[in-house]
Amino acid sequence: MYNDLDTRLATVAAEADWAAATNVNPQHTGERIGAGQALAAFRGSRYVIDRSKTLLGDRGSLGELEFRQLDNILLTAAESPGTIPDVVNRRVETEARMAAVMDGFTFCLDKRGEKCVRPVTPNQIDDVLLESRSLPERLKYWEVSKQSGPALKKGVGELRDLRNRVARELGYTSYFHLQVADYGMSVNEMMQLMDKTVDDLRPLYEQLHLYARGKLADRYKQPAPKAIPAHWVGNRWAQEWPGLVESVNLDDLFRTRTPEWIVQQAERFYTSLGMPALPKSFWEKSDLYALPPNATRHKNTHASAWHIDTERDVRALMSVEPNFRWFETSHHELGHIYYYLAYSNPKVPHILREGANRAFHEAVGDLIGIAARQPEYLKGIGIMPKDRQLDQTQLLLSEALDNAVVFVPFAAGTMTHFEHELYEKKLPVDQFNARWWDLAARYQGIQPPTPRGEAFCDACTKTHIVDDAAQYYDYALAYLIKYQLHDYIARKILKQDPRNCNYYGNREVGKWLTELLSIGATQDWRQVLREKTGEDISSRAMLDYFQPLLAYLQKQNGGQPASWQ
Repeated sequence: MYNDLDTRLATVAAEADWAAATNVNPQHTGERIGAGQALAAFRGSRYVIDRSKTLLGDRGSLGELEFRQLDNILLTAAESPGTIPDVVNRRVETEARMAAVMDGFTFCLDKRGEKCVRPVTPNQIDDVLLESRSLPERLKYWEVSKQSGPALKKGVGELRDLRNRVARELGYTSYFHLQVADYGMSVNEMMQLMDKTVDDLRPLYEQLHLYARGKLADRYKQPAPKAIPAHWVGNRWAQEWPGLVESVNLDDLFRTRTPEWIVQQAERFYTSLGMPALPKSFWEKSDLYALPPNATRHKNTHASAWHIDTERDVRALMSVEPNFRWFETSHHELGHIYYYLAYSNPKVPHILREGANRAFHEAVGDLIGIAARQPEYLKGIGIMPKDRQLDQTQLLLSEALDNAVVFVPFAAGTMTHFEHELYEKKLPVDQFNARWWDLAARYQGIQPPTPRGEAFCDACTKTHIVDDAAQYYDYALAYLIKYQLHDYIARKILKQDPRNCNYYGNREVGKWLTELLSIGATQDWRQVLREKTGEDISSRAMLDYFQPLLAYLQKQNGGQPASWQ
């Protein structure tokens, strides 16, 4: 009964969220609020909470599947407890309002009075930060990318207070605690795991940092700094440092391809493993391609995958353009889509149709991201000439800089610690920006280009602060899990070097993945990882994967002190 009602209400809410994200306007924002409030009222009703607690109190009479469903129901109820309906409704309203501000924001290069005369899209900002060699131009575009922060800052403070009040109603210390509870872990356990992960990777990250700041200083003809100025790197938050290994820049492979081909090839990757073609509705209902700069419609430009009805209605929201970044991102997002489809089967109750944990979803997408980078795959599909040779060390360096090693201090360090302090310590609004840059300096060795006072909120420009709050450790855990999964596939199934292997067309890999994906959340994630890889979560596989790079960097860096502090 619960599963049926929840699915119906959640589907209506998901449709409203989709409309609000793909066509930002007051009507869709209002519909999102109404649908969200109806879903929250059901999930957090007194009856649902009381009945779940009663049944969970008789743990001995429950099977594992029954227990996991009830535990999930109670955890979900804590997001919207019916004992404080006014607070829950204000939270839903504030989240919808904030999402509308964020998704509908116009980034502006030039204004005439209050009117923007030169708008710029997020893709255009990213292109300049990736390609420009002019520091004044880079600074201009970087500062434009932070324009949404002040518009969101006050609302983030309000939203934090509402989320914390909701979480405390069912005994959690904060909203951060509530989100961590999804892993069956305490806040201290999660923070200790994040700190250990940062520490494990620190020697490699420091060598990468030293290498990168030297390369960037040469590029911009500047003295080598200790901490890297944020506008020097090709990502708005310095969470990845693309474009530093020019010898393995793969964008030229895609210049003659269309955005449609990019997404279709991502689907072909999965079908080559024996997985089914995507439903026709995916192509009809998804929003896959970039809007033109003069478009009157606004949409969320952060790539995401959607499971509307916990059945076959799956969609992707992207802004695909013909380059390698979007090629890899399309493979990643379809990883989520195929995860949705795999666990939408009769053996998995609707309430458990989700990843083994939230990080598993990201890990599966990222896993295929590794596969999408492999030269043998690119040659096999005819996108890379068969006689083109890529230096394996440079490929590994590019992977570490572009989307792997440098990401961990951002995810496990800066973002996780900021949100921990935001919720658990109730970080004052007038300290948001200072604390953000303190953490970026500590964990990433990144500094702002110019002084950034509290008129700004550079943390607030990260969409997850509003949309997927207090969950960024998911991405750090996903990196650990993806390298563990990849290590097993490469060594145990393919019998190939994890740094140079090819999943494409291998049905055994597809069978192994489908078995992993199809169980949804019906088993404890730690048990799943142990059974599928033979080990607990750790940095081991990731460190092994990048081990050859450490010796290379130490030689390149000539034994200089690596720390920026």
